[in-house]
Amino acid sequence: MKYQIVFLFTFLLCISCGEKKTADTTMEDEKVEKVKLMTLDPGHFHAALVHKKMYPQVDSTIYVFAPEGPEVRDFLKKINSYDSREDEPTQWNVQENIGDDYLNQMIAKKPGNVMIVAGKNSKKIDYILAAVKAGLNVYADKPLVINSEGFEKLKEAFRLAKENKVLIYDIMTERFESTTMMQKLFSTMPDVFGELEDGTAEDPAIVKESVHHFFKYVSGQPLVRPAWFFDINEEGEGIVDVTTHLVDLVQWEAFPNQIIDSTDIEMINARRWPTVLTAEEFEGVTGLSDFPDYLDKDLVSEKLNVFSNGEITYKIKGKVAKVSVIWNYQAPEGTGDTHFSIMRGTKSDLIIKQGHGEDYKPVLYVRPKDKLEFESIIKSAIEGEVQANFKGTTYKPMTDGTWRIDIPEEFKIGHEAHFGQVTANYLKYLEAGKLPEWEVPNMITKYYTTIEAYKKANEN
Repeated sequence: MKYQIVFLFTFLLCISCGEKKTADTTMEDEKVEKVKLMTLDPGHFHAALVHKKMYPQVDSTIYVFAPEGPEVRDFLKKINSYDSREDEPTQWNVQENIGDDYLNQMIAKKPGNVMIVAGKNSKKIDYILAAVKAGLNVYADKPLVINSEGFEKLKEAFRLAKENKVLIYDIMTERFESTTMMQKLFSTMPDVFGELEDGTAEDPAIVKESVHHFFKYVSGQPLVRPAWFFDINEEGEGIVDVTTHLVDLVQWEAFPNQIIDSTDIEMINARRWPTVLTAEEFEGVTGLSDFPDYLDKDLVSEKLNVFSNGEITYKIKGKVAKVSVIWNYQAPEGTGDTHFSIMRGTKSDLIIKQGHGEDYKPVLYVRPKDKLEFESIIKSAIEGEVQANFKGTTYKPMTDGTWRIDIPEEFKIGHEAHFGQVTANYLKYLEAGKLPEWEVPNMITKYYTTIEAYKKANEN
């Protein structure tokens, strides 16, 4: 009996040890499976905004590979500010790899499995190609490419990414802006919207206009932009930069979950024009008292001409769309970057305004084509699908016959917070090991559209 007891005790001890080993192994596996972020050459403040919050799937140690300079120092300063803030501080452990050989060092060491890149757009596609060749996932700020040569490399990068089973994803924050989400939601309701009209070049079916400013505040501090930001050879013209967001929204709203091919795009017209900056304005946003020599090509009468503005009119799957981006130096007091949009439906138009009447905050209006009985239609929509997605949303008639849709403040989290939402979405795709089937072809078509517009605008 004594031997039976000893045997039973030994057996249970072995099982216990086995269970502990299994548990430890699982914990180790979880550590291995953590997403590890590497930021390469952070030249734009968007690189830091990805780290403004922490994510349970992401390792707290992040790696920075960059050349020495003010851009990487600004990035590290922002990360430190997130770590030291009183409200929900982050706890990033930053490992710095600073030096001229930063790209090769990242590829050789590969301490992470996701490369974040937000900086000089001229270099971005080469960074992306190097990453996917090395079997790294890519999380990139827009635009991925700014010219025809870059677009050819982008197609190759997506081919290699598929071959190496890694994901390339660009950061489309505007999909998470609540008013745009509401506009998209209403456009899917046949009783309210009907169908998207075909439109014409003079009266497009869908319009997106974005107004930006060189001088602004980010994370509560005045934004200092590097001088190269004003060099179109580095940053790219406005028609291939911010318009990326607008072209993406046209695809995402008008043709949700549909694959869009380059053959679905027909360029109608495109144009470009400069924003003119004085030396004083340039100093105000860069801190530099003189224009660098590489900007001499853009100086006219001692003023800097930055081709940051662009407009594209094109057909997409037979529907006419128009997108335009405008850059001013600084927004008037109490205002900021603004967005205007209209989707013209057979039963109503969905209009986003952000002017004085909206206190310079985006508001959606529904303008019915037939005002009779529309109140019951909008009431049914609000009480049904809208409440299910945006609880607390209200509506009221305006004197011009439109209906104003007021979304609760809790859904209006701001541009900076949208980076956390996009990142959380990307992490889900990483876990699944794939993007939605329409994302990659639509990314390629998106950049096909901006590059074709760039070529046409320069021809004009």
